[in-house]
Amino acid sequence: MAEATTNRKIRVVVAKPGLDGHDRGAKIIARALRDAGMEVIYTGLHQTAEQVVETVIQEDADAVGLSILSGAHMTLVPRIVELLEEQEAGDVLVTVGGTIPADDIPQLKELGVAEVFTPGASAQDIVDFLQDRITP
Repeated sequence: MAEATTNRKIRVVVAKPGLDGHDRGAKIIARALRDAGMEVIYTGLHQTAEQVVETVIQEDADAVGLSILSGAHMTLVPRIVELLEEQEAGDVLVTVGGTIPADDIPQLKELGVAEVFTPGASAQDIVDFLQDRITP
């Protein structure tokens, strides 16, 4: 009888939803997650909420990291969370990074966002958070 493999890597989709064209931070985080042994799928720029969720489903991701600098987080994040729940993928860990006003963070967490990483958060903080919260 074959032994079950438990060495599956954590799978993370790093997404740039909306019209924001700045992805340096997302690429840095994607590299840090890869360097930590995670499998990372980067969606590229200008993704719709539907495209992000489709990628999460297709890739059987454990988590999705949404990088948003455009100020559209209070529109994009609720839609992505809603679509994940509709697709029965509400167990996917949702994190948000970018320029998110402190006043919006509690609201995002009420929607189901696990954590919000603002400028100044280290890549290691993000790696540690995902490793602590996800059992592959």
